[in-house]
Amino acid sequence: MKLVIDVQYDGTKAVVAGIIFSNWTSNSIHETILTPVSNVKPYQAGAFYKRELPCILKLLEKIRLPLELIIIDGFVVLGSDNTDGLGMYLYNALHQKTPIIGVAKKAFVNTPVDYEIYRGDSKKPLYVTAIGIDISEAKAHITTMHGKHRIPSLLKKVDQFCRGINTSEIL
Repeated sequence: MKLVIDVQYDGTKAVVAGIIFSNWTSNSIHETILTPVSNVKPYQAGAFYKRELPCILKLLEKIRLPLELIIIDGFVVLGSDNTDGLGMYLYNALHQKTPIIGVAKKAFVNTPVDYEIYRGDSKKPLYVTAIGIDISEAKAHITTMHGKHRIPSLLKKVDQFCRGINTSEIL
């Protein structure tokens, strides 16, 4: 099973959503998970992982079945010098046992063109980075994910899932 995950913030609160799926080319969902998080650290420029990583780890505590891979909304490595990004911190927090694919909608400063993929008829790329899986394989998986548009269907669904929840209702 694979997991796609996203986080939505509301001040010092957050909602973390996850969708577990098995088939790259299908829109079928095995399970959805939602976790509220309170006392979220404020955004710190250059250290986004300090805010997002604890939220992701909180959601992962709820998952009992083994995951073969996790897809995050963001970067595994940053820029042309491959500085550690959120995905690398997650990979290390998971003792380097679960491959991580990062899918970002906007380029980070000095993001190499090698990380770009184009889906559907979009003229705007997605940026794919990875650890624990070959980058060309990671890019192929994201390219072949279900959906006709730039953003794969399950990535769009997980984003909508966490955005559709009012944090004050669940915290």
